[in-house]
Amino acid sequence: MVDTFDPTAAERFRQLQNQLREWTKSPEEGQLWQSVDIFDQDDYDILVIPSFSVDQQVGNKVTGFLHYEERLLFSLIRLRNPLTRVIYITALPLCPIVIEYYLQLLPGIPFSHARDRLLLISTYDGSLKPLTQKVLERPRLVAKIRRALRPNKSYMVCYNSTDLEQQLSLKLGIPMLAASPEVLFWGLKSGSRKIFAEVKIPHPDGSYSVENVYDLVQELYNLWQRQPDLKRIVVKLNEGFSGEGNAILDLRTIQNCIPNQCNREKATNALNEQLKNMSFQGAGETWETFSARIPELGAIVEAFVEGDIKRSPSVQGYIRPSGEVEIVSTHDQILGGADGQVYEGCYFPADVDYRCELQELGLKVGEALAAKGAIERYSVDFIAVQQPDKKWDIQAIEINLRKGGTTHPFMTLRLLTNGTFDYDTGKFLSQQNQEKYYISTDNLQKDQYRGLLPNDLMDIIAQERLHFDSSSRTGTVFHLMGALSEFGKLGLTSIGNSLEEAQEIYDRVEAVLDRETKIVETSDEVQNTTLPINWSQ
Repeated sequence: MVDTFDPTAAERFRQLQNQLREWTKSPEEGQLWQSVDIFDQDDYDILVIPSFSVDQQVGNKVTGFLHYEERLLFSLIRLRNPLTRVIYITALPLCPIVIEYYLQLLPGIPFSHARDRLLLISTYDGSLKPLTQKVLERPRLVAKIRRALRPNKSYMVCYNSTDLEQQLSLKLGIPMLAASPEVLFWGLKSGSRKIFAEVKIPHPDGSYSVENVYDLVQELYNLWQRQPDLKRIVVKLNEGFSGEGNAILDLRTIQNCIPNQCNREKATNALNEQLKNMSFQGAGETWETFSARIPELGAIVEAFVEGDIKRSPSVQGYIRPSGEVEIVSTHDQILGGADGQVYEGCYFPADVDYRCELQELGLKVGEALAAKGAIERYSVDFIAVQQPDKKWDIQAIEINLRKGGTTHPFMTLRLLTNGTFDYDTGKFLSQQNQEKYYISTDNLQKDQYRGLLPNDLMDIIAQERLHFDSSSRTGTVFHLMGALSEFGKLGLTSIGNSLEEAQEIYDRVEAVLDRETKIVETSDEVQNTTLPINWSQ
């Protein structure tokens, strides 16, 4: 069982985290390095814990949720540094060809050299528990990891940090390059709204967290009373993932109960009944299952932002252990689902009409988070609505104090090209000063893709030359390959020298996969559509 968290843990954890500040100082000048990736430039062991330590009932509604541990496999690209060692832990073993795929992306590093510096560990536990909890429940495994790490030369990275990750950090005696659990409130829906109010960033009207249905209904009424012209209200669990945990309450069917036109009791009764008819973004979600989570997670209400031309941009930032804040990217997110609430992918960079404004707003949020003690990556999601004068109204929606869907594609681009993000233009430039763009998704999913093994995908990639070309720095990098066979789901990042080229590369990948899976389904001549069998696999 996981140990009970002791009262002195927070102080011991702070002492470990202080090592990060010491490591990021130049011995010669005592000045902080200006690079986000000082740790990529020196002799360190990196323990990667891709644990989604979120509410598992929310996260498990995401198709292939367990395989999202593969999204941090971009971390293997850090093995391009010949002194770096990586330990990567997963719930279930990764397919060997997937690991080979990532290691082959390393420029100038022999495959065997990189593989010798990579230790893969599996808990062999496919249950719904967070991966970090699975590790903590296995003391011999914890001891094995501790022995493999060099004292004062190791640190841990994770998807998000909770008490579980803090416990593992303490047991291993290594710092965690992530925000302390003490500040995680500011990455919840309610905490995000408080940050926006504090730094005076425009955001939709709404409430802070409530813990029961009665108070939820009262906040719905109060919001509707303040804005009687509202058509819809978003109800969000305080903790969500990829749009899961969100629901839309439609007010248009209960217009006869608008506050100020009827008494409070009638209006709240109507709202209470309408909750059962909400449009839930989670697959299979109902009011019964949703409401059962409110006492545990809390919930907020928020005015639904209407608009004929509407987008969902985001900005990503990095808080160094010193407290300095840097903007690292912007994106236009691709949202799906019945009400456009579910994250499906993104374009880089965000539209030129508002990307600089996003950067300025993101910097304000980052500085507020840094003042509260947060470090490492964060992102801020917005809603942008085009006005009649063609200008965009920007409203902040939420903060993510974790690695998200926009983290791995950008890190993959940067690590593969050794390029830099230009804050003044919001563009990314390769070492050859070539602008780079991409489209990325976690949700290229079709029933006809089911049954494709990772080896089959590699055959198709090689045969059709869909891989990333290190000479032109264009092409596609694949992820979530473990979800392909069971769920027909795949992730990919298509990189081009323009957004149009990136889209063309993406479209070609999808067209090839459609064609290849159609051939396999309708023809007995399967051997004519694939490469010869490699018996060593």
